[in-house]
Amino acid sequence: MILSPMRYKGYTWPHNPRVYSIDYQRVMAVHKEPFGRYQLQDLGLTRRVMKGEGEFVGEGAYDEFKRLACVFYETGPGVLVHPLWQVTNTYFVALRLEQAPRPDYVRYSFEFWEENSLYSGLATRVTERAQSTGTGTESTEAAARAPGQDAAWHRVVKGDTLWALSGRYGVKLADLMALNPQIKNPNLIYVGQEVRVR
Repeated sequence: MILSPMRYKGYTWPHNPRVYSIDYQRVMAVHKEPFGRYQLQDLGLTRRVMKGEGEFVGEGAYDEFKRLACVFYETGPGVLVHPLWQVTNTYFVALRLEQAPRPDYVRYSFEFWEENSLYSGLATRVTERAQSTGTGTESTEAAARAPGQDAAWHRVVKGDTLWALSGRYGVKLADLMALNPQIKNPNLIYVGQEVRVR
């Protein structure tokens, strides 16, 4: 099975890292009660942490690592596309050389933290809708539930990818995924499938 390459912002890995892991985290609070008893309180899910290790091998290996390091220095979150994970908006929080680099071999590790843009994306859509209708008094909940009269759909044909549809319709990939929660793997869409693009 050939997997598509991992991508983040403008960088595409020449070959996928060899080790991946995802940590799902939940915040819990402990409340002490008399007589040695306690109560647990679930404060909810927090970020997913995506880690991995890989190597760059061959001529220009260290130059490839430097290109990845340049992406690390960029500020703000970006879309992380992994061949097996669900596409997510993340911050690139750690990049580490695991040994002294050589021109033809670099071993490295990385870490991404998921950024929860669910509410910020909703707020942006509500603001745009309020501006288009000329009212700023519409409630967030009503705007979120209101059927989109300006919704547009694309029927998938052979050769279509979400990346290509993103470029064709001028929609960020993260926004395209938010419009289509039924698509769990951005690398897997089917001929005849309806994809919402607006």
